[in-house]
Amino acid sequence: MRIVVLVSGTGSNLQAVMDAVEDGSLPVTIAAVGADRPGTGGVRRAAAAGIETFEVDFRAFADRAAWNRALTEAAAAHEPDYVVSSGFMRILDQQFLDRFPDRYLNTHPALLPSFPGAHGVRDALAYGVKVTGCTVMIADAGVDTGPILAQAAVEVRPDDTEDSLHERIKIEERRLLIETLQNLAARLLPASGTADA
Repeated sequence: MRIVVLVSGTGSNLQAVMDAVEDGSLPVTIAAVGADRPGTGGVRRAAAAGIETFEVDFRAFADRAAWNRALTEAAAAHEPDYVVSSGFMRILDQQFLDRFPDRYLNTHPALLPSFPGAHGVRDALAYGVKVTGCTVMIADAGVDTGPILAQAAVEVRPDDTEDSLHERIKIEERRLLIETLQNLAARLLPASGTADA
C-alpha cells in the first residue's frame, strides 16, 4: 500500500509511521511527504530518511483554489492508495477529495462527533468530560464530519492541562493511526498475502 503523508509541523505522527514501516510492523510504502509551507520538521525528517518530499507553499498562490489544485496534482503524482493528514493544518477543497475519494485519512484529538474543530482538547476540558480521546476518519468536505474508522479513549485526569492531556492523546493517536493503516493495508494485500494475517 502506497501512502502520501501531508504535514504542517514537526511530523511526530509521521515519525511514528516511519518507525513502524522501518521495523516491519506496518507494510506500507511512504511514497512521499508533502507540506503546505517550506522548512517543516516533517519534511526534514522524511528527507533525512531518504523519502521523497514536496512543498506546495500556501503563500505562493493567488488564492486557495489555485493552491488546492497544485497540492492535488503534487500528491497524485505519487499514485498513493491513501493520503494521510499528519498534523496538516489546511482544509482541502472538493477537488482534492474527489481525486482521492474515501482515501484521505485524518486524525482528530477527540471522540468525534464530540468536539470537532481546531480546539478539540481545549473544548473537551472546558466541557468537563471525564473521558476524551482520538479519532481516525475519512476526511470529507465538512469539519471533522467524515466516516469514522477507529477511535481510542483517553481518561481526563483532575489535574490535566490542555498540554498534558494533549500529550497523552497524541500517544494514542499515533498508535491508532498505525493500527488503522495496518488494517487498510491488510485489505489491499492479494489473497496469497493474507494467509499469515
